[in-house]
Amino acid sequence: MSSSIRKIDYHFLRGDFTTVSSNLNQRALLILGSKSDLEFAEKIRSILSSSYSIPVDIRIASAHRTVEHLLNLLRKYKETGDQIVIVTVAGLSDALSGVVAAQRVFPVIACPPDTDKFGYPKVFSSAFTPQDVPVAFVEGPSKAAHFVAQLFAVSNPVLRASIERMVQEKKEQIMAEDETLVRESSKNVKEK
Repeated sequence: MSSSIRKIDYHFLRGDFTTVSSNLNQRALLILGSKSDLEFAEKIRSILSSSYSIPVDIRIASAHRTVEHLLNLLRKYKETGDQIVIVTVAGLSDALSGVVAAQRVFPVIACPPDTDKFGYPKVFSSAFTPQDVPVAFVEGPSKAAHFVAQLFAVSNPVLRASIERMVQEKKEQIMAEDETLVRESSKNVKEK
């Protein structure tokens, strides 16, 4: 076992996760089919940045019109050695998700901006790919952002702890709301 691994294990056991997380270069890459998808993608970026401090790159590359550009982008990101999760944001046929996933470089989440318009048949054009070309279909920018964070949390204890805190806070909020409702209901019954 190398000394750097022992050091990380030691920090992990102490609960000091800063060394572990600083060695993880995690980044979300949002690839848009066109600039018209930018407003939708910004919602994903906003949640990843503000809630999780996950760096986000947004790029435009069409699977139909700029295939070479798309493949070059994927090669360049692969060369960084970073842990990357890709969210494809593409409307209409959404060939982008399948083409990106076919490169087998990074996990791919399809989050089409036009699910409201086309409904769940949209899944067919986004996620029905060959068996060895996985694409996760996630509806909505908020769900996509939280899913990206959960994927990174598998190898990032700081992020995992942050998510666990958020979940606990939400539970406490719901329980407090329930207690308030019960208290108000019983008060109203007594007054009648």
